[in-house]
Amino acid sequence: MRDILSGEDAQVAAVVAVIANAGPDLLLLQGVDYDLEGRALGALADRLQAAGAIYPYRLALPPNTGVPTGLDLDGDGRRGGPRDAQGWGMFRGQGGMAVLSRLPIQQDGVLDFSGFLWSDLPAGQAAQVLGPEALRRQRLASVAAWEVPVVTPAGAMRLLALHATPPVFDGPEDRNGHRNEDELWFWLRRIDGWSPRGAPSLRAPFVLAGILNADPEDGEARRGALTAALGHPALQDPRPTSAGGAELGDATDTADWPDPEPGNLRASYVLPSEDLAVVGAGVFWPAPGDPAWPILGGEDGNGASRGRLVWVDIALP
Repeated sequence: MRDILSGEDAQVAAVVAVIANAGPDLLLLQGVDYDLEGRALGALADRLQAAGAIYPYRLALPPNTGVPTGLDLDGDGRRGGPRDAQGWGMFRGQGGMAVLSRLPIQQDGVLDFSGFLWSDLPAGQAAQVLGPEALRRQRLASVAAWEVPVVTPAGAMRLLALHATPPVFDGPEDRNGHRNEDELWFWLRRIDGWSPRGAPSLRAPFVLAGILNADPEDGEARRGALTAALGHPALQDPRPTSAGGAELGDATDTADWPDPEPGNLRASYVLPSEDLAVVGAGVFWPAPGDPAWPILGGEDGNGASRGRLVWVDIALP
């Protein structure tokens, strides 16, 4: 038990070091277990404050991970397993999302679309892969989908946050592949003017950010939505790069996954709206031998996470 605890503490220390080194004003965290009182997020914020990275504003909402559907979604003849939940999870709240910010969050303006049904997405693909019962219960967001207004010196800016399901771990029907793509189509439909029932229209400026689990060229994702996003006239892709990714074959990769499958991929994105002035972008992934390499933690550089921190600098008017 002592070895396990020390290993977990080493990972937290590496996460804190990476965040403190980057020092973002607005941070979207992935893979953070949700608890009702926010103690886990508060403990992380305390560690960050001790490292000089102070985030007085925080947001964490219940994710879909581990939420029972009451159905046998994975077809193994049993109900209640992690793959039968609204989003994969051994327990409610496993691997959720959170926002830490130095800028005020308009809490009363936050829109949580995590409960939106997949079957209600215009031109969605749910009917291709779900049965009648699942169509009535399956939510679109595998983790969460939030619209978070943040108060900047230039006015409100909206963070469109998501974590799409990996497009693997299913069968020939490609249920996860279809769902992965539709989780992004949701936000593209919203950017184009569609709103879920009762939701106000989206207003610029905004930043679409999260783990899309789709690479423009490699991997098993269906690329229709990703191609549309990267070429959308209302969005801009700063194409963040890193020396560490370049050394392994692609400077735009954001995840150091095992070779040959799935291999390193571009999985995380920060896509500002076209009206925002981007002045810099990058992926924190120094190459071995760089003085910053130890910040990643671990002998293989994956001490904090296999997913690298992606940053974009925006100049406000």
